[in-house]
Amino acid sequence: MADDAANGAAREFSRLCGIIRELRHRCPWDREQTIASLGRHLVEEAYESLDAIERDSTPAIIDELGDVIAQALAIGAIAEEGGRFTVAQVMDAAADKLVRRHPHVYAGGQAGTSAEVVANWERIKQAERGAAGAASALDGVARSLPAATRAEKLGARARAAGMDWRDIHEVLAKVREEMDEVEGALAADDLAGAAAEIGDMMLALANAPRFIGYRAEETLRRACDKFVARFGRVERIAAARGLDLLTLPPARLDDLWNEAKRAETED
Repeated sequence: MADDAANGAAREFSRLCGIIRELRHRCPWDREQTIASLGRHLVEEAYESLDAIERDSTPAIIDELGDVIAQALAIGAIAEEGGRFTVAQVMDAAADKLVRRHPHVYAGGQAGTSAEVVANWERIKQAERGAAGAASALDGVARSLPAATRAEKLGARARAAGMDWRDIHEVLAKVREEMDEVEGALAADDLAGAAAEIGDMMLALANAPRFIGYRAEETLRRACDKFVARFGRVERIAAARGLDLLTLPPARLDDLWNEAKRAETED
């Protein structure tokens, strides 16, 4: 059964590669694409895949993962045309990396728990970064990551290198310190300085969730979802009472917000 699945995957993979290459020759839109333009689409498709996974929709997961693979193959096809690299090289590098980072499976190493697997993985990655010429423990954390994720990864890398807050209370103390500096910059009418201090505060705050077992991006996305739901409830309450949010005073808006919050708790 496993061989049948592998053979089927190989057959469909080959078919998809052929379609991607054909489109590069026969479709005007596909001919105009570059690695850079498709890179942006790849990010969008990855987020759509994550959304499908979080909704646990099997048809959507199949559809969106297919889009991710198609975008990656299209980038590979363009690279092949320019002689930069081939899709086969990409597959080979990915396979080699998985083998290299699983020595407990392929090289007689030992790892009896998931924690040991992760520790080995990080050790091997660190060695790979060093071999590639990384000068800092923070090298390799992509600038293109969502800012909250990047901030968290930078904090985790700094921790592995020996520098980090001891606990979440120290993180929150740093956030309060930065908030005071924001207030100081505002008092001095230094808007650029205030923006910089707000950035420092957000960087610290993005690292707080990892101290209690959560991820920054997921934590912020849940907060966004909660805000959307609560704001929608405020809109419905206002509409039912013939109120216009744009004309209500701040105190009345706060009342509606708190009413929606109470209704959430009751639900």
